[in-house]
Amino acid sequence: QVQLLESGGGSVQAGGSLSLSCAASPGFSVSIYCMAWFRHTPGKEREGVAIIDSGDSTSYADSVKGRFTISKDNAENTLYLQMNSLKPEDTGIYECAAVYSWAVTGRCLSFPGETEFRSWGQGTQVTVSS
Repeated sequence: QVQLLESGGGSVQAGGSLSLSCAASPGFSVSIYCMAWFRHTPGKEREGVAIIDSGDSTSYADSVKGRFTISKDNAENTLYLQMNSLKPEDTGIYECAAVYSWAVTGRCLSFPGETEFRSWGQGTQVTVSS
């Protein structure tokens, strides 16, 4: 399975921006995966916030639409999440996840259940203060 390593979390005031990165292990191409960013907040279920398919089409949770942008750089083998206009409710541990596109054919942009994702990063903390 591909190994994923996130970076870029931190603390910011409401209204600020952060950018997260998720690097895939050498030998695995992000271009063939359905890849997502999930957010885990204590007391709440893990929530899928943004997802991108092998053709670079994207989908977002309503809570982040218009503020977050998911993208990937196939040459750098890296997934990104640009987060703007951050709110305190965006606070949580952000994890990237990947599943082979063929395993979720036609369903990637509908946010497959988290159990379908076979590879996960270790998570990075994002804290937004009011």
